[in-house]
Amino acid sequence: MTVRQILRMGDPRLLQVSQPIARFDVPELHALIADMFETMEAASGAGLAAPQIGVPLRLVIFGFKQNGRYPGAPEVPETVLINPILTPLSDEMEEGFEGCLSVPGLRGSVPRYTRLRYEGVDQYGQPIRRDVEGFHARVVQHEVDHLDGVLYPARIKDFTKFGFTEELFPGQTIADD
Repeated sequence: MTVRQILRMGDPRLLQVSQPIARFDVPELHALIADMFETMEAASGAGLAAPQIGVPLRLVIFGFKQNGRYPGAPEVPETVLINPILTPLSDEMEEGFEGCLSVPGLRGSVPRYTRLRYEGVDQYGQPIRRDVEGFHARVVQHEVDHLDGVLYPARIKDFTKFGFTEELFPGQTIADD
């Protein structure tokens, strides 16, 4: 397992649309996923998309018990999600602050669907289908955006709610992105 370099905003690879994965349960895929989990954990991330480490495949990982970057966020189960499809379960959206390992030091308020279904497969090709809400739904939407070349600042509606973490949340103990 290897901690990989996380690409930062401005790298054109982050703006590419990723390709579907067709082969499952192969050593190369297992090694990539292991590297992604090690990289996410080393950076204290809530999730990571393959494009963030320069791999243009439709693969995201996410999940944590506790996360210093999102104090108070509920636990999200550790998940490998390949070739995801997201379906909103209502039109209700909610603004919430997000950070990103590819946009270090900044946070912004982003509107996201409050409830959705995600479907796809795991690394073994086994189907995954979950209905989720709240922070779990936010994390999935954020990570899947990476697969379409979208970084969260592109979704911000009110730029008075976008800035450096220490400026937006002075004196609070939120880990830097």
